[in-house]
Amino acid sequence: MSLLSTISKPENRSVIATILGDAGLGKTSLASTFPNPIFIRAEDGLQAIPEATRPDAFPVIGKVDDLWGQLKALISEEHEYKTLVIDSVTALERLFIDHIVETDPKNPKSINQALGGYGAGLTAVAALHGRLRKACGILNNNKNMHIVFIAHADTETIDLPDGEPYTRYNLRLGKKSTAPYVDDADIVGFLKLSTFLKGDGDKKKAISDGTRLLSVTATAANVSKNRFGITEDLTVTQNENPFKTIITGL
Repeated sequence: MSLLSTISKPENRSVIATILGDAGLGKTSLASTFPNPIFIRAEDGLQAIPEATRPDAFPVIGKVDDLWGQLKALISEEHEYKTLVIDSVTALERLFIDHIVETDPKNPKSINQALGGYGAGLTAVAALHGRLRKACGILNNNKNMHIVFIAHADTETIDLPDGEPYTRYNLRLGKKSTAPYVDDADIVGFLKLSTFLKGDGDKKKAISDGTRLLSVTATAANVSKNRFGITEDLTVTQNENPFKTIITGL
């Protein structure tokens, strides 16, 4: 059989998205607007959603083995869930770090000393993030589930070889851990408040009317992207998915 006979136009599949932003902006609420979600929780962010509309969730993870068990159940058992939300990969990073340090027989004092040092501990943490992303990819491909990763945001300095350094928002993760949630995602959305400055002279005050915007286009100010031709920030309205008129299946 010729390999050329296997060529076809790829069909649309469910979305893999990462949503990052500062605390309290509604990342978890936004993720809950995806179709029929089930939450895997490394932190308990669902209290912000009224009980009457609160989505289903596994118990909050206490150790790394809990994560693999919950993912295995979703992969191997029959269910009606259409979206898996991981809340949050930032909290999982802390669990991963604790796991690597605690399971190292040499009893290191920190992740920098784990597995012999020289960055080996952080590489092992990144490998656990890669394992999570692989399991979610199986759910996306085999169960046709949307995947939403929630992350807290932090600032980082970008020092370009051909330009001046500048600061941008990125996922609050180790540098080696971000790739699965940025490079391998269809959408990376930065959730922010619509903000403007008010005042005269050098002293100005940041003002917001509470409008939340989701940046999904390439910009120097934050990590964000999309594969759906979206060219402008999306307004985020309570209990509505901002992608529903843009992406098939939402």
